[in-house]
Amino acid sequence: MHEPTAKSSESTKTDSESVNRQQQTQSPFVSDAAKNPTSKIRQRPVLPWIAGFLKPYKFKVVAAIIFLMIGSLAWLSLGQGVRLMVDEGFVRDNAQRLNEIILLVLVITAVSGAAVFCRFYLMTWLGERVSADIRLTVYNQLLKLSPAFYAKVRTGEVISRFTADSTLLQTVVGSSLSMALRSGVTVLGGLVMMGITSVKMTLLVLLAVPLVLGPVIFFGRKVRILARESQDRVADLGAYVDETLHEIHTVQAYGHEDKDRSLFNTRVEDVMSAASGRIRYRALLISSVMFLSIAAIAMVTWVGAHDVMAGTMTGGELSAFMFYAVMVAGAVATISEVIGEIQRASGAAERLIELAETQVDIPVATHPVSLPADVSGELVIEGLSFAYPEQDTLVLKELNMTITAGERVALVGPSGAGKSTLFQLLQRFYVPSAGSIRLEGIDIAKLTPQELRAQFALVPQDSVIFATSVLENVRYGRVDATEQEVIDACIAARAHEFISEFSDGYQTYLGERGVRLSGGQKQRIAIARAILADRPILLLDEATSALDAVSEQKVKQALDVLMVGKTTLIIAHRLSTVINADRIFVFDKGEIIASGRHQELMQSNALYREFASLQLLTEEANASALSDIV
Repeated sequence: MHEPTAKSSESTKTDSESVNRQQQTQSPFVSDAAKNPTSKIRQRPVLPWIAGFLKPYKFKVVAAIIFLMIGSLAWLSLGQGVRLMVDEGFVRDNAQRLNEIILLVLVITAVSGAAVFCRFYLMTWLGERVSADIRLTVYNQLLKLSPAFYAKVRTGEVISRFTADSTLLQTVVGSSLSMALRSGVTVLGGLVMMGITSVKMTLLVLLAVPLVLGPVIFFGRKVRILARESQDRVADLGAYVDETLHEIHTVQAYGHEDKDRSLFNTRVEDVMSAASGRIRYRALLISSVMFLSIAAIAMVTWVGAHDVMAGTMTGGELSAFMFYAVMVAGAVATISEVIGEIQRASGAAERLIELAETQVDIPVATHPVSLPADVSGELVIEGLSFAYPEQDTLVLKELNMTITAGERVALVGPSGAGKSTLFQLLQRFYVPSAGSIRLEGIDIAKLTPQELRAQFALVPQDSVIFATSVLENVRYGRVDATEQEVIDACIAARAHEFISEFSDGYQTYLGERGVRLSGGQKQRIAIARAILADRPILLLDEATSALDAVSEQKVKQALDVLMVGKTTLIIAHRLSTVINADRIFVFDKGEIIASGRHQELMQSNALYREFASLQLLTEEANASALSDIV
């Protein structure tokens, strides 16, 4: 086994260890807080967070508030119209004055209607815009999070937060918040006008305010807590649907439909149970506020009626006061309804904040270093150890490897020996527990993840096919590639032949997860993607595992051309794949127990000899099958 190169000086090693210690400190998934990484985020105030998304559109927000004020004040001024109609029109039997007052009321109504149109348009637009911006922010953050995050969170739950919760916020910002602001202005303005009309009766109304606020505070808090729980249950339901439908073949193949129906029914009832509690408290909030508000108005109106009979108050003043009182009561009832929506949205916003502010667990150097323009692909791995987050067992233990530029290296060993984990660490999807990896002599911890990963072309064991066309699937390797370059890559990967048989050729839609392709066809699409990417380092993780004997032979020819001049790391269980490698590293239980060429290892290592003997029998059988086909 080769020792690390002389490029690794003591200062570099010390610096690397320092960077690793820093990584361990910064990563939220290697500390106790990682077990509940969002616990502190839940305390974050929701309204300031939403206000941050409204800030870029402050002129529209101001305009919406101005129109809201105009509309509310116009409605409030109608109370004086009512007073004038009674005192100067009906009581004095003045038809001319009554006509003037009615015309004034119509003008005020027209102004109010125009203001309502502008307010409604602006607030609805803001709701849509804020929802879109929140989705963009959350999605951008999700793209930064490493596989460690997604190993702990169900994808269906993330999707539920991303869609349902943001839609709920859209409704609140675009409608409920507007109603709450309008009703708030109406309450304040109505109280002022009531005070102008009758101070005594207004003070009596204010005595009832604490009675109304009590249910708002108590039940509102309950609604918020239960809304959060309800959204969590909905997310769990979505995650279960996502999982069962994606694996529908397995569900139906094992006759698991009845069991899944039962489990799904349980989750639906959990959603209903959580929603029932929220609905109950919200109903109590609305009904108690309405009862207390109307009861207070009725009692005050009774007092006002006695004042009119006593001659200390005119009928018009009482009518105006009752008009304002009814407006205030209606506004308070609206606020009580909207509070339930806002509290529900607060629970949704908390869940979105958790995603938007989840710490990126792959830290980036404060002052990243750049790779040279021409990367040769030299890799040095020194003292590399790794344990997955929240696990104590080391998956890799003190690995030391030096891979020269253009070298073809094979990694063999039993499943679970740590070979695929090494690939993950090379691309910095996880932070090593100890040790370092250097590319072109530079510690990869000092590179940005984007620049580092741009040096690797990966062909995974389980080929990833996106729900789009053949052309776009291959172009994933290089988004600016022309259609001819895509075709050339597919020809090299021996995929052009079966693609040409599709009715739509390279525009053929492949379905979700490539459902229209066989395993071998998926693998060749993935290889074409890697060929198109044309990066200095190739990572081949069982790149021919899903191919039959004929397809494997074709793909191996393509890979031989692809690997020329590139540093290549191959994980393989087939002898024919590794026998021509420049070097073979034998992994066992996270350690490298031997390295060398095929013939050397056949003589010196029992584990490799056993592997080779078993694979030789398998490949002899495949060769016999291939000869029969030919």
